[in-house]
Amino acid sequence: MRTITIANQKGGCGKTTVAINLSASIAREGRRTLLIDLDPQGHCALGMAVPDEQIDLSIYECLMSLIEGEPVELSRITWQITPNLDLAPSRSNLAGLEPRLGERENADRLLSDLLEANAGAYDYCVIDCPPHLGALMKNGLHAANDIVIPVDTGFFSLHGLTQQLATIEMLSERFQHNPSVRVLPNQYDVRTKLGREILAELRKRFEHVVFETIVNFNTKLKEGASYGQPITEFAPTSSGARDFQKLAREILSSEPLAAPTADILQHVERLAADAERLLATTTTLVGNRDATTTAPVQAPVPVMPPADVPSYPAVTEPNSAPVSAPAALQTTVSPVQPPFDLGRLEPAAAAVATVATPKPTAPTAKPTNDSPAPPRPAAQPSTPRTTPVNGVPASPSAATPAAAGPAGSTTPAPPRPPAPMQTPPASQPTPHEAIERKIEQIYGVRQQGEIAIFRARHPEASEMQLAGDFNDWMPHTTPMRRLPEGEFEARLRLPKGRYRYRLVIDGRWSHDLNNPEVERNEYGELNSIVEVAT
Repeated sequence: MRTITIANQKGGCGKTTVAINLSASIAREGRRTLLIDLDPQGHCALGMAVPDEQIDLSIYECLMSLIEGEPVELSRITWQITPNLDLAPSRSNLAGLEPRLGERENADRLLSDLLEANAGAYDYCVIDCPPHLGALMKNGLHAANDIVIPVDTGFFSLHGLTQQLATIEMLSERFQHNPSVRVLPNQYDVRTKLGREILAELRKRFEHVVFETIVNFNTKLKEGASYGQPITEFAPTSSGARDFQKLAREILSSEPLAAPTADILQHVERLAADAERLLATTTTLVGNRDATTTAPVQAPVPVMPPADVPSYPAVTEPNSAPVSAPAALQTTVSPVQPPFDLGRLEPAAAAVATVATPKPTAPTAKPTNDSPAPPRPAAQPSTPRTTPVNGVPASPSAATPAAAGPAGSTTPAPPRPPAPMQTPPASQPTPHEAIERKIEQIYGVRQQGEIAIFRARHPEASEMQLAGDFNDWMPHTTPMRRLPEGEFEARLRLPKGRYRYRLVIDGRWSHDLNNPEVERNEYGELNSIVEVAT
């Protein structure tokens, strides 16, 4: 667990506002977060709508139990604020802890011991310290991996920052503990000349410890506190929410890269099994391709639409490349007929003129009044046939030679069985392409009438939510329905337009991996895009 302590001996610099909104923003990034209020004023509970009269146990009882030997579990005092954020509140009785500690040995280590005992329950812990140097602030500084000093861009801010840095240096030498120290410009108003000058002086004097992120002055931050909501819930699209989201991501960017674990390996195995399952669906496609090399396939029979459904011309891909075929098999298809697959057309028994209707599917034509009689045993070699076929006279050069027989025979030989035609390899999808097409059909986003269907598969996820322009980026308002085999689905009726969205998988934000339409947002991450046509 990584512990971040918010501390400044100067009051009025916005410590509690930073602690509440930073912890909520880290939780929104999918990290299990605990906010501990070490200020006896109890403003963290007030800013998160936790009624003081309903707080039976607080952080005071947990710390006192380490002294008196009657343990009080941390889980007994925490309040769940959001799915990934818990609060350990304080009450006014916390002010009586400092006199009772006195000169006790290891009095500054109580909070560290408490957090070590619960290190596996959370990913991050944010501590809000009181605005004075005492036993409570010392406990918060001793437990910290990172110390964030909020500095308002006012006249007294530089003096207070210098004192706070000197205090941290003194305590670090005493505790033999060297946490990372960062300075956060807070409540910055770019419109004031003094604010711009103070910010420039901060960056000049403390260049290497000042955050790149600046928390600008925003009334939504104060309004959210008055309503008992962090900015991520009260106004998630406001500039204040964007500032704290950027700050959280700047802090998270220093996380060490996670090593592969058994869970990741199991996930890879599940993906491989899914790929094999989808590959099995292409057996029919591959079998049809192989069958065309061994036996002729009858031409498909056009299916006529019902009388009340208008018939439309076949649509041809504008950039599709023509498929070459032998000269004797080239046919012209009428635009109002359904397109035929050249690999499934039956070759003619003889070279004929261009026609606009499909050929008979039987290997031999049924004799008609215009057709010659069947061959007799004593047949003579035939002469070129001049009988018209479908009203088109056949020239001698285009006639089919008759079968060998006695001289004088004019009876044509029966046509030979049609030779199988190889389907062009480019017309059949590869197994990998078939899998990709199958995934595109199942997952991602698609439109069905007036409904936009969002679907994804994450077997390891316990819950999934949808956030985007259509719900003010508030994922808790649009949970996705869980389906069998780890699939999630949401159906939304959206007006015509263009929407940006992201998936929230167990609190972790991600773009839709099955939707290729993306754009980069102001945080350097990807938003998925959906265009609703009607």
